Amino acid sequence: MSNGPYGLPTLPLSLQAFRELAGFGFLGWSPGNLYTLLRSVWQTLLATVLVILIAYPSAYYIASRPSRYRALLLLAVVVPSWTNQVIRSVGWMNLFAPGTPVSNLAAALGFTAPPMGLFPSQFAVIVGLVYNFLPFMVLPLYAAFERLDFTQIEAAQDLFARPFAVFWHAVLPQTLPGLMAGTVLVAIPAFGMYVVTELLGGGKASMIGNLVARQFAQASNWPLGAAGALIMIVVTLIGLRVLRQLGRRLGGDREVVL
Repeated sequence: MSNGPYGLPTLPLSLQAFRELAGFGFLGWSPGNLYTLLRSVWQTLLATVLVILIAYPSAYYIASRPSRYRALLLLAVVVPSWTNQVIRSVGWMNLFAPGTPVSNLAAALGFTAPPMGLFPSQFAVIVGLVYNFLPFMVLPLYAAFERLDFTQIEAAQDLFARPFAVFWHAVLPQTLPGLMAGTVLVAIPAFGMYVVTELLGGGKASMIGNLVARQFAQASNWPLGAAGALIMIVVTLIGLRVLRQLGRRLGGDREVVL
């Protein structure tokens, strides 16, 4: 597509938009756009790993509590997601602003300069992503832990298996479907995130979603925005393929469907 006299897309379809999106190297990606794409992948991977590290023990803890406490613990996990992402992001903006106790503590520990806060920064974006998508990982893992067969764990312990071996051979294969489902629910929306990066990043940690949104909303360059959206879809499909192969490798005899 190409721009008409008023900035609207017109036919015929062509590769011109991709050349504008790149103009250099693969599909004409400019260094700036390529860096934004790579940063999006990096921030998505980092946020997803952090979510897994927090959600896995949290889901196990909730599933191992008496039934009368599980509903309350799950409610505590889910309640923050009932509010709008903008409201949650503004809350983190106020928490990380200069002069707040959190920013003062970070300055005292040497993580930031005294007059500066933790916002806007890439750190704030990662925190926002983890906070927003944590429930999407906890709930599938909780469902997996509820169906956990503890007899396999007891058998491994009776055979004097080390804790890591017990986890790797008895716990992880059983919870892998929930882990894979949670990873998909977290990674895909995090990769295309716009609100959190726009508010908490302040232009310092923009992702591919921000780049596409600017082309549609500000630059009125719909063909370029459409080309960027297609790149997002392609990268997402590649990520799903990688996850599927990883699930098959880790699952062994267990079929992990994505």
